[in-house]
Amino acid sequence: MTKPRLTGREVQCLEWVSKGKTSWETGLILGLTERTVNFHLRNACAKLKVYGRQAGVAQALRLGLLNGTPHDPEHTRLTSQATTQPNEAPTIA
Repeated sequence: MTKPRLTGREVQCLEWVSKGKTSWETGLILGLTERTVNFHLRNACAKLKVYGRQAGVAQALRLGLLNGTPHDPEHTRLTSQATTQPNEAPTIA
């Protein structure tokens, strides 16, 4: 399968779905409505020739279309506060 050309918004929405975010949460993060997020996800899935958001993420990952971790200020804040000592479980400061 040749790599389809996904728009930046389609890739962003797929990346957030890959991190477990709902359309509503993705909309809050990206400043979009839930309906707009679903629009981008449907278009991405159509281009990837799959049905459903999980299948879209899986296919995009297989094709190397996802960039990795999307920028999430809350995630960055929490992980920067996490501290790990040798032989200890991670803790949030």
